[in-house]
Amino acid sequence: MTFTKTSQKFGQWADSRANTVFGLGFSSEQQLTKFAEKFQEVKEAARLARDRSQEKMETSSNHSQESGRETPCSTRTSSVNGTDEEKTSHGGPSDAQLKMENDKLRIALAQSTSNVKKWEMELQTLRESNARLTTALQESAASIEHWKKQFSISKDENDQLQSKIAELEEQCNEIDKERDRNAQLSRRLQDLETELQDKELELEDLRKQGEIIPQLMTECETVSQKLQAAEKRNKDLEEKVRALRTEVEESKHRQNNLKTELQTFLDVLDGKIDELQDFRQGLSKLGVDN
Repeated sequence: MTFTKTSQKFGQWADSRANTVFGLGFSSEQQLTKFAEKFQEVKEAARLARDRSQEKMETSSNHSQESGRETPCSTRTSSVNGTDEEKTSHGGPSDAQLKMENDKLRIALAQSTSNVKKWEMELQTLRESNARLTTALQESAASIEHWKKQFSISKDENDQLQSKIAELEEQCNEIDKERDRNAQLSRRLQDLETELQDKELELEDLRKQGEIIPQLMTECETVSQKLQAAEKRNKDLEEKVRALRTEVEESKHRQNNLKTELQTFLDVLDGKIDELQDFRQGLSKLGVDN
């Protein structure tokens, strides 16, 4: 019989004499390893018991053959000598030797009987071990069926869980999309809150400016009055400017007239000067002639 480990939790028990193979399943790899070690121990113990039994049987057979060979030899020795004295002298040692051989045979028989009892005990142990192994094999077969059912149930549960996981993944995707939309809305809300704060600040500035408006109106009225006074003064100044412009124009006109009269006077003066020079030249000529 042999036991072979086929996987982490399964093994094969093969019996070549019965031409059968059994599959064994275990709940863990440790139990499988422990069973394989125990199987090997029992197998080794059976082999040792078988070897010991064979050695004892061979030893007993050898002792019996040696005793059978020694007894005829002694008989032949006593018959060959022929005389009674020689028979008497040689018969004593032969009886002692036979007695020793018989004692040895008795001891060997006792040992064989003891060994037979040991072998019977070992055989009983092997039978019990075989019964335990058979029970373990049956339990393993039942365990295999149980685990097959459990595997089928687990497979169905796994399929259901996979379907549930797929549904949950879809829900998670929807949740992620909803989370993204919520994030966008949150950002939009923050932007609106920021804009609202800016508007509130602007409104506060306008309120402050509204409080300043009466003062500004008063200042504006004062400025308007000053502006009106300035406009009035400006009009007066414009009148004065126009008057001054008129005077300037008249002055320019008078200057032009004066320039014209002066030019006329200069022209007349130049003529008079020319006449005077001519006159002087005439006088000079007259003086020279005289």
